[in-house]
Amino acid sequence: MATEPEKPGPNWHALDGHAASELLQSDLRKGLSREEAARRLAAYGENALPEAEKRSLVRLFFSQFQSPLIYILFIAAALAMLLGKHGDALVILAVVFVNAIIGAVQEGRAERSMAALQRLAALRVRVIRDGVEQTIESRQLVPGDLLALAAGDAVGADARLIESFSVESGEASLTGESLPVAKTTGVLPDSTLLADRANMVFSGTHLTAGRGRALVVATGLATEVGKIASLTTSAEEPDTPLQIRIAQFGRYLVAAALAMFVIVLGLGLMRGLPFTDIFMVAVSQMVSMVPEGLPVAMTIALAVGMQRMAARGTIVRRLAAVETLGSTSVICSDKTGTLTRNEMTVTTVWLPDGRTLSVTGSGYAPEGELLENGGLAVDGGGIRDLLEAAALCNDARLVPPDREDSRWRPLGDPTEAALLTLAMKGGFDPDTLNRHWPRWGEIPFDSASKMMATGHVDENGSHRVFLKGAPEALLGLCSLDGAQRRRVLKQAESMAGQALRVLAIGMVPDTELDPDAGFRQFHGKLTLLGLVGQMDPPREEVKAAVAECQAAGIRPVMVTGDHKTTGLAIARLLGIAKENDRAVDGWELEQMPEQELRRDLDHIAVFARVYPAQKLRIVEAFQSRRQVVAMTGDGVNDAPALARADVGVAMGITGTEVAKSAARIVISDDNFSTIVKAVEEGRLVYRNLKKVILYLFATSMAEIAVLMLALLLGYPLPLAAVQILWINIITEGTVTVNLIMEPPEGDEMRRRPVPMGEPLLNKALLKRIVLMTPAMALSTFGFFVWRLSSGVPFELVQTETFTVLAVCQWFNVLNCESETRSSLSLGLIRNKWLLGGVSLGILLQVAVVYLPSLNTLFHTTPIPAGDYPVIIAAASLVLWIEEIRKFLVRRKLARAGA
Repeated sequence: MATEPEKPGPNWHALDGHAASELLQSDLRKGLSREEAARRLAAYGENALPEAEKRSLVRLFFSQFQSPLIYILFIAAALAMLLGKHGDALVILAVVFVNAIIGAVQEGRAERSMAALQRLAALRVRVIRDGVEQTIESRQLVPGDLLALAAGDAVGADARLIESFSVESGEASLTGESLPVAKTTGVLPDSTLLADRANMVFSGTHLTAGRGRALVVATGLATEVGKIASLTTSAEEPDTPLQIRIAQFGRYLVAAALAMFVIVLGLGLMRGLPFTDIFMVAVSQMVSMVPEGLPVAMTIALAVGMQRMAARGTIVRRLAAVETLGSTSVICSDKTGTLTRNEMTVTTVWLPDGRTLSVTGSGYAPEGELLENGGLAVDGGGIRDLLEAAALCNDARLVPPDREDSRWRPLGDPTEAALLTLAMKGGFDPDTLNRHWPRWGEIPFDSASKMMATGHVDENGSHRVFLKGAPEALLGLCSLDGAQRRRVLKQAESMAGQALRVLAIGMVPDTELDPDAGFRQFHGKLTLLGLVGQMDPPREEVKAAVAECQAAGIRPVMVTGDHKTTGLAIARLLGIAKENDRAVDGWELEQMPEQELRRDLDHIAVFARVYPAQKLRIVEAFQSRRQVVAMTGDGVNDAPALARADVGVAMGITGTEVAKSAARIVISDDNFSTIVKAVEEGRLVYRNLKKVILYLFATSMAEIAVLMLALLLGYPLPLAAVQILWINIITEGTVTVNLIMEPPEGDEMRRRPVPMGEPLLNKALLKRIVLMTPAMALSTFGFFVWRLSSGVPFELVQTETFTVLAVCQWFNVLNCESETRSSLSLGLIRNKWLLGGVSLGILLQVAVVYLPSLNTLFHTTPIPAGDYPVIIAAASLVLWIEEIRKFLVRRKLARAGA
């Protein structure tokens, strides 16, 4: 039996493969045995990144009580209990606990949704165990495992390369390096920096070219990704705008409720009312000051928003993030895969005879044509040679659709895969070409020469060498005069200005390739076949989504690892960059003082080639100007910025687990337009929440106004304490949550974002409350005084006044459906949930008025049927007052629009 291996710790890049395998007690040919792998898995644990601590249902439940609103309700319940009003206290506590249960269940559902997303994205890797290659989940990797790697494979753990055949690794997600890194197997000095460890591959990265084998040296927290992840989990996240407003609102309510309690108690005692009676009424009024339905409504509003977003491709990890996204004023978005399709596509071909061909189709599917002047291009100017060279001087492969994926997929470098697609659109089969012109030698691409060359020979012994690379590099090998060279370079610059990545392709006929002679052997011999322009095309729906953002007062900003010229061209194509906007790259940003950056933010549309620390700086610069910032990201290096942003948006497809854990929202399709849809849902949530706040406060203030009028003018109390509680809990409760379910009004994305410092009760709501509250108070108290003066028995007057106030609330909930549209045109049918809530409220009101058992408890008596027309007419005053206001607002808006 193998002994326990030493825990990974040495500088593995400074050891050769045999020394590393001896330390890990592994076999470089057969790998570990299955039994040993199982034992190490038990010893080291799963190869998984640290996840955010799972909150138990109990913790979730108790976290719902951390609000000043809830504290006031507990105080009210305790006071009611002390007075012996046990039923009233239990009703109040029931509301509090129902709110906590709903919040805990919904947050638990969000956590489960995230866990489900992570399970769907589980990485699978190829390992060699017992000498047999097999596929396993990366979670099962252990130190000492032997990885089999090929182009396109994701690396599941940190590993020391043992074999490397032209291996290149994409390490942008770890180091921020945008270009693939060439890998070797040689020993490196101890002091070699992480980004320069060419004999190592790292968890969270992937191979872009070549094939090889690697010995796993670190898993889980011991990997480089794990070290960054542990730092990210300690990052401080800012409070969301909703949390800030609710906290501020709660502090105001505490003071107001206590003041009202003292005022009511004092006025009652001055009038000589029994202490017990006035004390319980004062408690009831304090409860009335606190909208019991608001915590429940807020939780359900956010939960409904979360579920709507999930249906549209967005997973929300924290309920409050729904509203934050709705308040977003700046979206810092990555380019590749979010604004664009993440599919390199050749769109333009230029031939040395001056012909320019356009290429139709997008992505890697070989579906499209080569067009010239609107018709099919005719071969006669070197098209055939160029397409053959594009297919043969190429290390990529295209994977056709299968059961797992219905799309054509690249295996290898995306730039080379796009060239294969181009050749197939021109009618060439790469496999057939490779059989006819098999490769027998090559000079691999390197960043110094910016070129690659492949040598081919056919069955007749004819030789050809094909080259591709940067235009300026290939032109140095061509026998062109100065004018011809300038003409080609000018064309290349023109294509680059159209957001195209330009490659030159050439051929040396009747020449054998000497791999050791370098590119100098072709000097003066190369024939230029043409220029190929390719791009990662913008998603079709993104341009409309950008325009929708701008109409909504949201500014999209591109943050990309690509060149600033390419980024700015794409930004202009999508409408992100305007005429006077510019791009800033990482070097320029590094030299820019903080004050200059903040001053110029309005005219910087693209940040290109930025480092992870600079992404944080960009977020903080926008936040310093009181902007609510959404930041998208997918790589490990994006995680700190995602955590610092007001709402971090991670990519569900390409995103690393570290990025998803740092973000508050995950979009499942990596699409910018999905973010815009989420913004719309967030705005709907906040708008509906404001409707609930308007409804609750207008009605609560009306109750207080009715009581204060009675106390000040010397009338008996119009409502019993238990009737006030009924209005607060039953009448309001049956419609409050249902008002949250209001559908969109259609103008959500034509409004400005909610400012960071705006209170929940802003000027617009206060103006409406100033009209609604007096209307309900006057109709209710006026009815009460009139019926008293008519000699009607007090118990019936109090019951009818109680009912008038309830009907006022039903009319007022219709008022709250829209700020400008008439309630008579909207109607209850638009929101079936609200229709059900009002219907239930009516049935319960009938029960409390006519059931003998409830008559005793709530001090009510049956109302004669003939009294209802007057009750309804009196209660409808608030509807007509608000209808007049809406009519005047619509007329004003119409005049402004004209």
